[in-house]
Amino acid sequence: MSELEGILAVYKPAGFTSHDVVAKVRRILRMKRIGHTGTLDPQVTGVLPLCLGKATRVVEYMQELPKEYQATLRLGMATDTEDFTGEITEQVEQVTITKEQVEEVLHSFHGIISQVPPMYSAVKVDGKRLYELARQGKTVERKSREVTIYEIEMTDIRLEGPYPEISFRVLCSKGTYIRTLCVDIGRMLGLPSVMVKLERTSSAGIIADKCLSFEDIERYMEDGSIISHLIPVDQAITHLPAHTVSDDKISAALQGQRLSYKAVIPEVIHSDPLRLYDGTGRFLGIFQRQEETGAIAPVKVFLRE
Repeated sequence: MSELEGILAVYKPAGFTSHDVVAKVRRILRMKRIGHTGTLDPQVTGVLPLCLGKATRVVEYMQELPKEYQATLRLGMATDTEDFTGEITEQVEQVTITKEQVEEVLHSFHGIISQVPPMYSAVKVDGKRLYELARQGKTVERKSREVTIYEIEMTDIRLEGPYPEISFRVLCSKGTYIRTLCVDIGRMLGLPSVMVKLERTSSAGIIADKCLSFEDIERYMEDGSIISHLIPVDQAITHLPAHTVSDDKISAALQGQRLSYKAVIPEVIHSDPLRLYDGTGRFLGIFQRQEETGAIAPVKVFLRE
């Protein structure tokens, strides 16, 4: 079998790092060239698209797409990691809150918000990962960053007991820390809070129902049908506009040459990356219009003559 190429949608179980998932799938598929499209903490479950072979070249484009999560937070306590794996740093005896208060606060997070990355994160400060400093007991100042919350809605609320729990669905931009969002929601309610559960339900347009388990991957590898379960490279980046090159310039495109704007239809009027196809629908690669000349230049060519 030649090297596999495409997107393998994996459902990550709890207890695995994203690196663990890649390592396991490498062993099952017996190939090295595999990359994931966004880290998930070990206790988090859900959608983890893996790019196989030449598909690793579209990781950066897939990472730009929104991600959806289903999260549960607990009010009345806080930890040093912002999730249930950490040490409790704050606790109150009793929480009194209403559903209406929670819904109002959740709604306030819609749009562009600022977040301060948690100490237990992979963000680098002065060349060191924050979680490395946190494990040494150090806390450093972190710059806030802007992220976008496209959608947020409460899916469940449990008010009984001393520590109410709120479940919500959120569609957000890359770089959003859901742990921090949970803490910030609690802060807006005037209470300490901690994330107790998180599932990524969608990433790069791939939903959880379309994902495979490790057992599925092993079975499809054994029966030789794994190729039919891969998402074609171009179908993973459908947010990039599609254009077609004229027949007489297909060879030039495959050789990675710049193309006249007249050779591509419809006419390219923007300088964003685009998907380029030939007249038969074959995906040739990712191209981009050059501002200075108007030429359509190759960014990543996927087929070669």
